[in-house]
Amino acid sequence: MSNTHPKQKLYVKNMVCPRCISSVKSIAARLHIPAASITLGEIELDHTVSDHKLNLLNEELKQQGFELIDNRINRIVEEIKKRILQYLAGLSGGKSLKLSAYITQHVHYDYSYLSDLFSSVEGITIEQFFILQRIEKVKELLVYDEMSLAGIAFETGFSSTAHLSAQFKKITGLTTSHFKKIKESKRKSIGTA
Repeated sequence: MSNTHPKQKLYVKNMVCPRCISSVKSIAARLHIPAASITLGEIELDHTVSDHKLNLLNEELKQQGFELIDNRINRIVEEIKKRILQYLAGLSGGKSLKLSAYITQHVHYDYSYLSDLFSSVEGITIEQFFILQRIEKVKELLVYDEMSLAGIAFETGFSSTAHLSAQFKKITGLTTSHFKKIKESKRKSIGTA
């Protein structure tokens, strides 16, 4: 086996937010990995690095909940997740392009193939993953407490506050107001402890 890795791009599992990118950047810098750019799910190298360095990188990534992806199927699944998060980030005001069309436009495979592949690897459908990510975004916006429920519904692409509330309750088992109260009481108790 060769001492250097021929890939210019490394794929990283579980990178879902800007904080993840910052975390991976700091790991790469600490290990002196020559990263030209780090984006959601990808590290683009300036040049190839030794297998030893890649193993060190992977160990550090695993400690932070990430992992290098080394097979084609996992790369496709991570690419689907990345595209879902991008789609979600651009939802405010409603999208004219359906999620399935958005994914196939960027991942270049038939949607039924991608859907079956995703379900077999993740144990949930693309749509279920999307709904879970949407609800996570709603939780984040509720905790920030800077928007009305109508504003949050608009921002996350729900057709109405009633639709948002119904989906939120179905996924979390809580109403949006109850979730908000729980989070507020936790923040207060942390500050008073």
